[in-house]
Amino acid sequence: MPWVAIVSAAIMWIILLFLFNKETAPEPVVVDPAVVANISKEWPTLGKTVFAGNCAGCHGAEGQGGVGPKLAGDDKLVKDPVYVHTMIVKGKGGMPAQSQLKENEVYAVANYVLHSWGNNIEEPLTPAQVAEGQTKIDPAVLKNRSRFVPEDLKLIEIFLATFVMVLLTYGLIGLYSVWAEGMELHPGIHKVRSTPLATLGIITTMALTVLFSVLFVRQMVTDFAGWGAKEPVAPNVTAEGFYAAMILLMLAASIGLYKKYFMDGEVLVEDASGEFPW
Repeated sequence: MPWVAIVSAAIMWIILLFLFNKETAPEPVVVDPAVVANISKEWPTLGKTVFAGNCAGCHGAEGQGGVGPKLAGDDKLVKDPVYVHTMIVKGKGGMPAQSQLKENEVYAVANYVLHSWGNNIEEPLTPAQVAEGQTKIDPAVLKNRSRFVPEDLKLIEIFLATFVMVLLTYGLIGLYSVWAEGMELHPGIHKVRSTPLATLGIITTMALTVLFSVLFVRQMVTDFAGWGAKEPVAPNVTAEGFYAAMILLMLAASIGLYKKYFMDGEVLVEDASGEFPW
């Protein structure tokens, strides 16, 4: 039964990862040749019109900023033109997605921003560039995948994750019990004798526990220093989690080896005819 539980948990985990990947995967971009052909002709006039009617209220008529951030002379936009398209289509923070705009209007206003007020890109932004940019790992997607979960957890995902943890816990405890104590427990004192390999194993796991503890503390110190810097650096949560998990695993392995090879046990039977004869 422990193996059945672990295999079932693995199957559910695969399903869960599939659901998570669907949540975080970028939507494919459909490249319309007609739009590409019209972009260069439309953006100088249509882009200015769309910007004045939808964007100038927050970003200023000359991109000088206001409620929204400054767009004029922004090297970051020029270096990553696809970001402008993403902001218009999806929005971010206080800026809502401009879903009322047609596709040609989105590219027109994006190119207007990228060719105005000191901004200048060599070639107009096209759907092909957007499609190429989305094949790279988007920062938001990377953030989600580093957490291993999407932005919003749905009921089915919560259920699967909970059931996976329950099955894994049951299965691992069951396998450990069989390994440490055997299939059957016989009444009396159970004497154990350590072996050189078991001794080496427990020394190794204890040494690794100390090593990962040092690495964990060093990572925490580094992350705290990064937060306190003039330009704060985000903590390396992945490294912190890895070191913490390895500390727990090594401790568990040390305790398991001690239980199996170094600690005598005793089995008592009060009533062999009861519901729980062991």
